[in-house]
Amino acid sequence: MPLERPTTERKALAVNLDSRRYGSFAEIGAGQEVVRWFFRVGGAAGTIAKSMSAYDMSVSDAIYGQCERYVCRQRLQDMLDREHALNLERLKESRGDTTAFFAFADTVSARNFHGTNECHGWMGIRFQAHPRDQDSQIILHVRMLDTENALQQEALGIVGVNLLYGAFFLNHEPDQLIESLLDNLSTRRIEIDMIEFSGIAFRHVDNRVMSLRLVQLGLSKAAMFSADGEVLQPSEVLYKKPILVERGSFRPLTNVNIDMLEAAKAKFKGEDDVESNDVVTLAEITMRNLKANGDIDLRDFLERVDVLAAAGMTVLISDYFEYYRLAAYLARHSKKKIGITMGAASLIELFDDKYYTTLDGGILESFGRLFKNDLKLYIYPLLNRETGELTKVDNLEIASELRTLYRYLVDKGCIEQLEAYDPEHLSTFSREVLRQIEQGDPAWREHVPVVVADLIQQRGYFGCRRANQTTKTAPAQPLTPVAAPLAPLIPAAGMMTSVV
Repeated sequence: MPLERPTTERKALAVNLDSRRYGSFAEIGAGQEVVRWFFRVGGAAGTIAKSMSAYDMSVSDAIYGQCERYVCRQRLQDMLDREHALNLERLKESRGDTTAFFAFADTVSARNFHGTNECHGWMGIRFQAHPRDQDSQIILHVRMLDTENALQQEALGIVGVNLLYGAFFLNHEPDQLIESLLDNLSTRRIEIDMIEFSGIAFRHVDNRVMSLRLVQLGLSKAAMFSADGEVLQPSEVLYKKPILVERGSFRPLTNVNIDMLEAAKAKFKGEDDVESNDVVTLAEITMRNLKANGDIDLRDFLERVDVLAAAGMTVLISDYFEYYRLAAYLARHSKKKIGITMGAASLIELFDDKYYTTLDGGILESFGRLFKNDLKLYIYPLLNRETGELTKVDNLEIASELRTLYRYLVDKGCIEQLEAYDPEHLSTFSREVLRQIEQGDPAWREHVPVVVADLIQQRGYFGCRRANQTTKTAPAQPLTPVAAPLAPLIPAAGMMTSVV
């Protein structure tokens, strides 16, 4: 039998009745929605040192300093820093031995009168897990999905209570803490697409795994993190940027993947309406790909993202199996051009109408959604090693009833062939490289970037025997960063993924 989730009232009261907790609330943009719960349930005098709002921009700047935007991560961090510092300055000497101080803050844009704004916000808590303890912190980005302002405010208040309760009572179980954020809510009302844990209480937490949990639990359809492991909020990274993405399994990253990406980047940056310095490149892994062998294997997940990090890549974890859903997600964050690069084998799968039976309009509806925002597909050739023939855009085998549609998309420029590829890499197939690694065949190193090969061998990734476990093996070279981030990557096994 599943455990009963405490109500929002019970959570707020549990915080109020915990005599160790004492702190401040600062909320901007949607009323005092979180602190209201603690006033309502009783016992708030033992918990709340101060509650405030600073709606006027000049007042907010005077308190927290200048900021380009008022609903952003930096404004939230400024609020948490100042309010927590004030608590310690004013109260540490008088009650610091018995009190664990905290500061809660949020800065939110709820639905305006005309319904024309993006409804989202930043929320966080800086706190001491125990009296006199070093600080810990949780910040998150939330999107309110209700269509009415009052409902958005209600949902925001519930998420805030869940965050406070989780920080105080579940900080030793971050997986449970994340799951509890949706208590007394549903994914129809709230989306959390970014969460970051830091500080002494979370010193063993890997925020990349926490990003994965958001998608796994349905709190978000996608999550993003940088090569150095920093979690990113997608809209802040993608806003007004041209986007180039490659979907893959990345087991492991190979030279052909890098070649595919570099060829696509050169083509993409040559588009008339693309500023080359603004292009954001993403390596996308779908949840279905991660679950290819059943449940998600966290070790396997971390091996993949570590390999991507070694090549300087920004990673997007998504639950958008169909490409048209991925395209819609990206278009939500940017009105600039979007490009997707894939192998010819994936393009063949893309034109298999068995994947679109759930759409009323079938494959036509799918392609209408996929290409409606001037999206382009950049296709990498597929080598037939028996005949030496290359499968390209101009000789792709398409079902007869779809050839007219295919030719229309090619002629319109929605599907373009990549020509600036390195023929030496066309014979590399990721599944074979993985098998060579597992079997201890040293030839695998020839098919992956040096920095990736060194990482795999040093850490024993993908079943590789470590250098000190083998004989007559040259010592691994120290890992060095690539000269510039390479971005997206390899084709992958499974439906709708590049197979090269």
